[in-house]
Amino acid sequence: MAQAKSKAPKGLWNNFSKSGDAVTRKNKSCPKCGSGYLMAKHKDRSYCGKCRYTEFSKG
Repeated sequence: MAQAKSKAPKGLWNNFSKSGDAVTRKNKSCPKCGSGYLMAKHKDRSYCGKCRYTEFSKG
């Protein structure tokens, strides 16, 4: 019986960019939860899915 390969979520790697040997985050980290939690970027706000912290953008 062949063992199935585990696949990483497709959207996960869209939050990071690679430049040479360095990997950087594209989105901002949540100020309440810490550096391990990235905030989702919407057209008018940034949102943390864990603690529901929201920052609205000006404009």
